[in-house]
Amino acid sequence: MDLDWVATFLKDYEWLIEYLKNMVKPAAALAVVLLAVALSYSQNLSLEGEMIYSVFRSFLQLSVIGFVLQFIFNQENAGWIILAYLFMVFVAGYTAGQRAKHVPRGKYVAGVSILAGTGITMFLLVVLNVFPFTPRYMIPVAGMMVGNAMTVIGVTMKQLRDDIKMQLNLVETALALGATPRQATLQQVKRALVTSLSPVLDSCKTVGLISLPGAMTGMIMGGASPLEAIQLQIVVMNMIVGAATVSSIMCTYLCWPSFFTKAYQLQTHVF
Repeated sequence: MDLDWVATFLKDYEWLIEYLKNMVKPAAALAVVLLAVALSYSQNLSLEGEMIYSVFRSFLQLSVIGFVLQFIFNQENAGWIILAYLFMVFVAGYTAGQRAKHVPRGKYVAGVSILAGTGITMFLLVVLNVFPFTPRYMIPVAGMMVGNAMTVIGVTMKQLRDDIKMQLNLVETALALGATPRQATLQQVKRALVTSLSPVLDSCKTVGLISLPGAMTGMIMGGASPLEAIQLQIVVMNMIVGAATVSSIMCTYLCWPSFFTKAYQLQTHVF
């Protein structure tokens, strides 16, 4: 009777047992975290608690998302793609908005910008038949684009607001001479876009020379040929550049109503 119970338990929770078996190597990799904790303690950095919390949180988040993705992939339902995508955009918009706290409606601006940039890019990828519209392809693709767009948007909003603040007199003079908000802040917008997009472009220029990106590395370690991995990575870099550029430019347009009144005057309380 006891053996039957054990057999039933093992059958019902076979997925959990398999998961725990595969966690041996990730657990072994904690050795480098312990080294970092020890170094933090020896240097009086007081980062030990944050390091342990960060690693535990990443483990928990990745474990949960792993089970969620496994469920979604088994469904083969396009509705799950949209739901997962909108959830990622919501979290990314909130995070990017938090980075630019002084920008009014920053979370809304970031969310809409990320949605526009990544949505257009995903639509083109599907129409051009680069990726099939299935959860197994579109969710990871959306995650890479949304993550990069989030970083770019946060930098764009913060840089644009800070630049206008530093050159308030110049902008006000331009407005007084009849310039529109776009004309008065053209240089600040360009500088913000260049600053935010430069890391993405630098990464694109040095890919394969300095480091092997995650998508390419994952395919190679999974047994795919390097040539197949390169083809995928080229697509990934192209879509990241496209999504980041569209999102950041959209962000600057959406920021103007927050920085200026309808009478083309600066919202002084923002700065």
